[in-house]
Amino acid sequence: MIYWLYEKILQRNLSSLPGRVCFMITEEDLVGAPENLYTITEWCIELGIEHVMFHISTENPERLIGHLPGIRSIGGIARLTIHYGEQEEVTGSGIDVTVAIGKSGREEITNCIRKMAESGVNPEDVDEELIESCLTFPYEPDLVIKTGGDHLTDFLIWQSVYSELFFLDVNWALLRKVDFLRALRDYQSRARRFGT
Repeated sequence: MIYWLYEKILQRNLSSLPGRVCFMITEEDLVGAPENLYTITEWCIELGIEHVMFHISTENPERLIGHLPGIRSIGGIARLTIHYGEQEEVTGSGIDVTVAIGKSGREEITNCIRKMAESGVNPEDVDEELIESCLTFPYEPDLVIKTGGDHLTDFLIWQSVYSELFFLDVNWALLRKVDFLRALRDYQSRARRFGT
């Protein structure tokens, strides 16, 4: 009863929500509670968040192929893009949900530089706009949430430079809506400076 009331109070007091949220989880998190991807997507739809991304940190994306059918179920309630290995799948419609399995920010920036070099770009022509045009993940998250830890992976290195970071003290498998709402409340209370 108290939990339900606390959740309602938190949700009612939210006024300034991020448009784009990124969750950073581990392979073990996904294996332990794969249903949380779907549940969090439902929460984001309910709250009006436009884009949610899940980064699953793993050295071997092939080990998670067995979880793809469960991940694909999100395509029933949202526009889902899955990145794993060199492959990309897009299904569904609704809010944008991106699942990136085993992707590395260093790899993304290296590939971007390689593309520019292969296309013969003059070094004087390289600017932020050009770099952003060749990144795999074009959007900059407003809020990055890391569950069960106090460190980030090397994902979205370029894109998250101005993002607000929130480290949840809750393990992914135990994540409740009230924990997500706490992160949103914290985001709302911050004065975003965008690097200034």
